[in-house]
Amino acid sequence: MSPAGRSQSARLFARARRILPGGVDSPVRAFSAVGGAPPFIRRAHGARIEDEDGRSRIDFVMSWGPLIHGHAPPELIRVLAETAARGTSFGAPTAAEVDLGTAVRRLMPSLERVRFVNSGTEATMSALRLARAATGRNRVVKFAGCYHGHGDPFLVQAGSGATTLGVPTSPGVSPAVAADTLVARYNDLGSVERLFRRQRDRVAALIVEPVAGNMGVVPPETGFLEGLRTLCDEHGAILIFDEVISGFRVSAGGAQARFGVRPDLTCLGKIIGGGLPVGAYGGRRDLMEQVAPAGPVYQAGTLSGNPLAMAAGSWALSNLSPPLYARLDALGDHLADGLADAAREARIDLQVNVVGSVLTPFFTAEPVRDYEGATAADTAAYARFFRGMLARGVYPPPSQFEGWFLSAAHTAGDVDETVAAARAALRGMRRRRPAATR
Repeated sequence: MSPAGRSQSARLFARARRILPGGVDSPVRAFSAVGGAPPFIRRAHGARIEDEDGRSRIDFVMSWGPLIHGHAPPELIRVLAETAARGTSFGAPTAAEVDLGTAVRRLMPSLERVRFVNSGTEATMSALRLARAATGRNRVVKFAGCYHGHGDPFLVQAGSGATTLGVPTSPGVSPAVAADTLVARYNDLGSVERLFRRQRDRVAALIVEPVAGNMGVVPPETGFLEGLRTLCDEHGAILIFDEVISGFRVSAGGAQARFGVRPDLTCLGKIIGGGLPVGAYGGRRDLMEQVAPAGPVYQAGTLSGNPLAMAAGSWALSNLSPPLYARLDALGDHLADGLADAAREARIDLQVNVVGSVLTPFFTAEPVRDYEGATAADTAAYARFFRGMLARGVYPPPSQFEGWFLSAAHTAGDVDETVAAARAALRGMRRRRPAATR
């Protein structure tokens, strides 16, 4: 196709690559795992996004999870407009910070004190610094395939975009930092116990996504999270739950409420800001009182507690309800069942992992319970499936190793339309395999 005949998105991507590294501001957006040029989005409403060429699609990325109420809810837009009219940033305390902090603590009682930051990465970096200061130790245990942002200690066998790009350990991470990061196997308590035993009193913290979301969705097996709590208690380590994805997604109290395990510290992401740039970390009072200015552990941010994010977060959290979660859980099961049935009909290997309103279809014959199982999935098959769905009006995540997110704006009709698109896309792949399972 001649340059004059290219789509507007393709033209924008060509321009972007002359300005932004890889043409994007976050790696997975570049579509390197699925091929082609990414659509550039100009607007979104409800459960649909529209690109610069006017194509509308059902969105299952939902800004990577935080838009639990859908795109641009009218009431949220009103709240943001009223807040912006009073000022967008003060660099000073506001009542909105207190209000949102109170709402977070009400929903997640383990967060006895909360510190707002600007991203999930800031939250995890800060929580780890606090854990090291509180214990006087340096080492951290993480799990292969769990992604905790782009802080140096976490980019060792990381998930999300790092796995998509085939760069599990990023250049630029020093050997000394990497040496303090110990990697265990998700859903394998024995691997954790062996690390603690070998390291004796050198582990400051264990950080985990209680529902893995960055190797694709992988739920914790029975007893796994409880076992982590016990091991941390036995060895004097701080248990950190990274609930950037699962927080307020899998239940109003996050994964810690759904599975009944109380961490020492919790990290939260953009869902607490209604999708605006925000994060938070919090937990036990005795730990959080060590954060400056109450204590000596330094962390600061000019835009932390930004009034727009605080107002949006208060609106978003105040509109969570048991009926909403019941409906989202039902939609998640409906979509997971539909995808599995469509794959069975096409005789294509597919495993669908689902927890509430978050799911991932893995192109593999074996159940996916850890990073090894996730990376055994057929990424080329997912790329073909993705392109088939995109052509049929559905926008799934552009990577095998990400979650699909439903929202209050999605309807049963949207799910039915998505399943119909999946049937057509899977038939078009012309692969004959054993039946799919859930």
